[in-house]
Order: sequence, then structure tokens, then C-alpha cells
Amino acid sequence: MKILVLNSGSSSQKSSLFDFGASLPDSPPAPLWEGKLEWQGERATLEVKNSAGISQKEEMIVTAREKATTHLLDALTSGKASVLSTKSEIAVVGHRIVNGGQEYTQPTIITPEVKAAIQRMAVFAPLHNRVELEGIRLIEEKFGSIRQVAVFDTAFHSSLPPAAFVYPGPYEWFSKGIRRFGFHGINHQYCAERTAQLLGKSISSLRIVTCHLGNGCSVAAIEHGKSIDTSMGFTPLDGLMMGTRSGSVDPGILTYLMREHHLSAQTLDDLLNKKSGLLGISGISGDMRQVVSAMKEGNDRAKLAFDIFVHRLRSGIGSMVAALGGLDALVFTAGIGENSAEVRQAACANFNFLGLELDLAKNASATPDQDISANSSTVRVWVVQAQEDWAIARESWKLASTASVR
Repeated sequence: MKILVLNSGSSSQKSSLFDFGASLPDSPPAPLWEGKLEWQGERATLEVKNSAGISQKEEMIVTAREKATTHLLDALTSGKASVLSTKSEIAVVGHRIVNGGQEYTQPTIITPEVKAAIQRMAVFAPLHNRVELEGIRLIEEKFGSIRQVAVFDTAFHSSLPPAAFVYPGPYEWFSKGIRRFGFHGINHQYCAERTAQLLGKSISSLRIVTCHLGNGCSVAAIEHGKSIDTSMGFTPLDGLMMGTRSGSVDPGILTYLMREHHLSAQTLDDLLNKKSGLLGISGISGDMRQVVSAMKEGNDRAKLAFDIFVHRLRSGIGSMVAALGGLDALVFTAGIGENSAEVRQAACANFNFLGLELDLAKNASATPDQDISANSSTVRVWVVQAQEDWAIARESWKLASTASVR
């Protein structure tokens, strides 16, 4: 069974094709084909490669996002990296949906009712849910009546206890649906399960903190395989410092800026989501690689951005450990988590009291799915490669198999 994954982001569009047999493999296989679009203003870069090692790259002017996405999907059946004779070879298309709210806590076959719910939840994740709906519509136009599956980023966090998901404002907030949803759940769940597998232990016996550190950042506390706390909240803006997002700030700052400086809600939204975080503090970039490079060259604002990022990450990890009452494994994943030895070393530096000790040589040259803790460490520290597309495909396969889709 061939399953296509469409992972629609606010500034990128990823897609992967997997071929499933009768059972799931123990480790994530390489996709048959994968493509990625990245937007920068009115230009887009398309990169496509297949399992035979053939790749292609091209630049294009973006007149409409859907046209660029159509070009990406056409590369499945045309171009030097194509792998299909016809799109009819695909049995199912799986989509990452950022916010499924309280209604959807499991992967779900997409129906008109599901699309309406995704649209309703777009008010809470406008940069994501709307482009994901666009992806669903585009698949309908290109593939006809093919089965589509929604895999929700919020679903894994549906196990949070009320003490973690109810905000301490007026209770009427909760009655109106204002609560902590949590995000990055697809990858938090995958990384916890993968860590247990790599340790050769049952996930039900482990207390795990997963650190998803990319352009968006969040931590999660996972006990017995279930999320019991996480740093992102009602929206993906809450919690840790991120690439261009502020993370948690005193809400009094916002009322002050509205009252004294007459900033509108839209202006504040733009400042907090696009002009804060690493970019806002460093004045250089929201990319940790560029921030670290500038820091090493003596740039004070870059060093401040790095220090704030690490300080807030340590605080986030500490709060998750407190929720768990201890720690068996600490996991770093996503772009920064997998590639920044500096961030991992600095983040772990203050947790010696837990018995956590890094192997500095392993940390400096970490490879995917590697234990980077010292032999004497009582807490295992892992770098786990994010496999979001595979996790979406896996859940789509399970649902499709149950529904007897062939």
C-alpha cells in the first residue's frame, strides 16, 4: 500500500511517499520519494529526491501557493526523480493537522464534517490549519475521491490532566474552549516511542522529557507513554523561546502596549509570532546556526539570544521533570535539537543533580538516534531524528488497514 503524506506548514510544504507491506517495520524506512517547497517572499525552492538517489532542484516565482504545491505533486509522476507511472497507485493521503481541538483525539478519515471542524479550529492556528485545508482541497482536485486521513498535532496531548490544561483565569474561559492544547504531538509521541524502543524497554516503565527544538519549540512530559504536561498551550505561541516567536511573556506587557502605545491586536500578533524569539533578540536571524556563529564571533546580542534560549529551555525541562517526579530519559529532536551540540550541552549543564551526565565527545558528533550520555549517567540522553512524515504515514496505514482500504 502506497501512502502519500502532505505536511503543510506556514512557510514550507513537505511531502513523502511510503510503501507499506503487511506489517510495520521496526525502524522508519527511507521514503520512496520526498519533496519540499520552501517560500521566501515571492520565490520558492523545490527539492525532490527518490530512494534511488536521484534528485532535482529548481527555483520558481510563486504566484499562488497552490500552483507551487501542484508542481510538487506533479513531480511524483514526471521529472527525473519521479517514482510513479500514475497517481492512482497511491491508496491513501495523510495530512498533518496542527489543531484538532477537543473533538479529534485520534487519526481520523477526512469527511466534510472533519473539514468543517478543521476550519473552525483555524481561528486558533491560522498560519497552519488554513494551509492544511488548502492541501486537502488540492488533493481532492488532483486525486478525486481518494481516501484522506487527518493526523492531529494536538491529539497526543489530549491525555493532559485538567490541572495542566485548564488556565487559571475565569472558569468561563474553559467553558468557551480556551484551554491548553499542546502541539508538536506527532513528533513528541514518535520520539518517546522510539526512545523506549532504542532502550529496549517498555514505554510504560519510563519517564521521558522530549525537547522538540526547531523553528517552533516545545517540551513534553511523557509518563507511561502518555503526555501529562507540555509547554505550548492554547496556541503554538506559548512556552519556550523560538526562532521568531516569543514564547511565554507576561500578559501585562501586552495590555501595557495596547493601553500606552496603542498597538492593535494584529500588530501584537505580528510582533510576537514573527519579530521576536532568536530573531528579535539577536537582530540577526531566527536560525540558531547563524546565532551561534555570530556569538562565537563576539556578537553580544547573539550571545544574549542564545543565553535566553537555553535559560528558558532549562526551565521548561525542569518543570517537566517536576511533573513526572523524576526522569529516565531526556530527548532532543528537530532542527536545533538534532544539530546544535552547543544547545544540548548548555541545556544539560545544570542537571547533574539528577545524575545526568553528557559524554561531550558523543554530543559533539551526534548522529541520529544516538545515546549521548556518559556511561555513568543515571539519566539517558538521546538525540532522536524527527520522523514526522513517517509517523503520519504509519497512523494513516493503521487507520486505512482497519477500514479495509486497499
